[in-house]
Amino acid sequence: MRTIDWVDGAVEIIDQTVLPGELRVLRLHTVGELVAAIQSLAVRGAPALGVAGAFGVALAARVHGDDPVALGNAVRKIETARPTAVNLARGAQRAAHLLPLGPDAVLAEACAIRDEEIAASLAMASRGADLVVELRGDRPRLLTHCNTGGLAAVTVGTALGVVGELHRRGTLGAVIASETRPLLQGARLTSWELTQWGIEHRVAVDSAGPFLMARGEVDAVILGADRICANGDVINKIGTYAHALGARRAGLPFVVVAPESTVDVATPTGAHVEIEDRGAAEVTAWGDAANPAFDVTPHDLVTAIVTDRRVIRLDRGERP
Repeated sequence: MRTIDWVDGAVEIIDQTVLPGELRVLRLHTVGELVAAIQSLAVRGAPALGVAGAFGVALAARVHGDDPVALGNAVRKIETARPTAVNLARGAQRAAHLLPLGPDAVLAEACAIRDEEIAASLAMASRGADLVVELRGDRPRLLTHCNTGGLAAVTVGTALGVVGELHRRGTLGAVIASETRPLLQGARLTSWELTQWGIEHRVAVDSAGPFLMARGEVDAVILGADRICANGDVINKIGTYAHALGARRAGLPFVVVAPESTVDVATPTGAHVEIEDRGAAEVTAWGDAANPAFDVTPHDLVTAIVTDRRVIRLDRGERP
């Protein structure tokens, strides 16, 4: 099943807010419905958001094709639904370039973006598995963070796709999924996907990751990215930076797996990225709370970045 797709004139998504208790498919017919799904995290993950942005413009072209003002407003709402992951705006803008050619051309471009992300996931899985074996040998024990499987892409995934490929090859050691507070994308979504794939794993509280590395229970950290800056800084789910520090202290590889569509050479460093604040309500019903949805991992803590086209060895001075 695809996380997101175009089916009979509407966008269909797996509603990630109700997993693992329920596997629910939502049909989205309007830009407003799609934007609400993006903001509520019913659809999430950088590659999936890029596809969502493109499909959103396809919806807008069908609904507002004869009203340039309404169409422009709809595209801007899609682009800005969430600010941190570069894929959302990039996917919407790419589809919007085809608006002068009509709704069918826009939809064809959106479907092309979907197909490219599927192909990218397969390429990353293979290339990333090769790199992990090169760095740590057979049977590596991996720690991952947030959700980077098919739910974050269209199928297969990014970092979790590498885990799945190692499992398929029979060379996976063990997996620890960091729970990823406050919405538990690791405990709810990653654990669910690993279970579907028949991969045994443990869920660890977020703060335990560096200690588990120090205790020798992890061979490498592998996770995704919502944006990769020109200098190699990695923007990813909050908690990533702590895992990178733990990996550096323990002398472990810290590998980021993300498609080329997530590489943003127009943004010099992580200091230039707007970090989304999800607000206090997701954390507590009492008082105020700091709830940044992402953090910035400095490039000098990253061993390598794996994309669908290349391996960038930041530890050797290479840059995106």
